[in-house]
Amino acid sequence: MLVGVETSDDAGVYLLHGDQVLIQTVDFFTPIVDDPFDYGQIAAANSLSDVYAMGGTPITALNIVCYPMKDAPSEWLYEILRGGAEKALEAGAALLGGHTVEDPEIKYGLSVTGIASRHQITANRGARVGDWLVLTKALGTGLVTTAIKRGVADEAAVRAVTDAMKTLNRAAAKAMVAVGVHACTDVTGFGLLGHLYEMLCAGGVAATVDAAKIPVLPTAEECARQSITTGGARNNETYLAPCLHFDEAVGAERRQVLFDPQTSGGLLMAVAPERLPPLLAALEIEGVPVRAVVGRIVDGPPGRMTVVSG
Repeated sequence: MLVGVETSDDAGVYLLHGDQVLIQTVDFFTPIVDDPFDYGQIAAANSLSDVYAMGGTPITALNIVCYPMKDAPSEWLYEILRGGAEKALEAGAALLGGHTVEDPEIKYGLSVTGIASRHQITANRGARVGDWLVLTKALGTGLVTTAIKRGVADEAAVRAVTDAMKTLNRAAAKAMVAVGVHACTDVTGFGLLGHLYEMLCAGGVAATVDAAKIPVLPTAEECARQSITTGGARNNETYLAPCLHFDEAVGAERRQVLFDPQTSGGLLMAVAPERLPPLLAALEIEGVPVRAVVGRIVDGPPGRMTVVSG
């Protein structure tokens, strides 16, 4: 076992033979958008993301389904599974089947198996002092999807967040592997700062984050201004408080974005200074629209984060 649970990484990695490794992960959650097809695509993209974050290629997947068979239309289940199947097909992963259980609350996701060469693995440990931090998707999915649940999100906001969550991290991972980075994680339920904290602890380093450079989804900060937040964000804020310092110039809404739990978020990479320009160029060539340099790895107590504004 090359990567286990010790550093809270995105997936497990097991050495098969020679240079080839097996990557294993699983994820599922309740609906966060109204359209069942979109939900299936988002859940699948989110599950596949962990393999991409490790620098791997998904090869197979299994459905995990919890569904109220007697109380919900069978058409919804069909659309959820169709969405997941189409996203797995886009990723080039063979969907081998899965398992369904009766449950009063809908849940869906995938167990994903990937492969990689041993030298391609990009664990969350390995960040070095001087590395730049690069983020490949805008933040705010938790804020906007909460607004959707409350019925206060407009159509443009719904489409923007849905498109972001459905987008695979395949192109970003391809650029990352081609250039080479020191560490990577995908940004999901612990928010940007929570996943950065895991990276810093695993690498024994600290970081400075520039809040002004953080890409944010449309209306996300407006949601925070209206107190449309989540329990997950509050938990993240409480957990991270002892290791986190905000400059006074960082506004309350931007702080909430940094704590916001993401679904199918982007990759967060720590890259050496000399490889930053090639990485940004490779991301552009691969068609990754968000290529934000959001901070830097610094010397300091492991896990310590300082958030500045400009």
